[in-house]
Amino acid sequence: MTNGNVKINGFDIEKNFEKAIEKVGTIVENPDLYMYLTGLENLKIIKNMYKDIDEKRIEEVVKLVKLEERINDKVSKYSLGMRQRLGIAQAILHKPNILILDEPTNGLDPEGIKELRDLLKKMAKEENMGVLISSHNLAELESFCNKITIIQNGQIIDNSNLEEVKTIRKSYIIELDNLEKLETILNFSFEKLNDYEIKVNIDKEDVPQMVEDLVSNGKKIYKVVEETVSLEDAFLKKTGGNIIG
Repeated sequence: MTNGNVKINGFDIEKNFEKAIEKVGTIVENPDLYMYLTGLENLKIIKNMYKDIDEKRIEEVVKLVKLEERINDKVSKYSLGMRQRLGIAQAILHKPNILILDEPTNGLDPEGIKELRDLLKKMAKEENMGVLISSHNLAELESFCNKITIIQNGQIIDNSNLEEVKTIRKSYIIELDNLEKLETILNFSFEKLNDYEIKVNIDKEDVPQMVEDLVSNGKKIYKVVEETVSLEDAFLKKTGGNIIG
């Protein structure tokens, strides 16, 4: 198991829990909302739990999550996406610098997922906020996260930026006018993908020499692109196909 000490904003969560979570906002799967109250009334209840939150701050978060037109409607009339946005408004009302979300896209339709994705990007920029997301929806994480931690059976097996996590090995797709006599031109192995494309596993520094060798031997090159893998593919390769533990 991966273990160690957890500090948030410099405070150890075991030694000084209250200070550690003072600037943390959270939503675990679904936000806790009073369905029979309006969105504004829900925010005012949260406001009363903190010091130094005024009406102006409520106006700011309502505008940020784009609920100005519906904030006085009862939450029971909200779509799932609107409820999620209201939940985020609650979570950031006290101006946290860290927002922790657990499975934030659960139950959302494509439009709701896009709204949430755009909102999180906007908050990270405008509120200067770090957003930590726990999720099994790898396709969605890939669309708006920049750093990834993969956990398997309680063990951290990868922790780096998104592109590094997705880099299994360097490979390039080459499109040529024909694949005749490539074995005599290239001094490394390659995989034929079709009648015009090959895949080669080489370092970036070796690409110019490969191109030079192909051109000098009369080959016309139409495409040289680095092969990319999805976050899901990278996860399956790194974990051996097991689910996140």
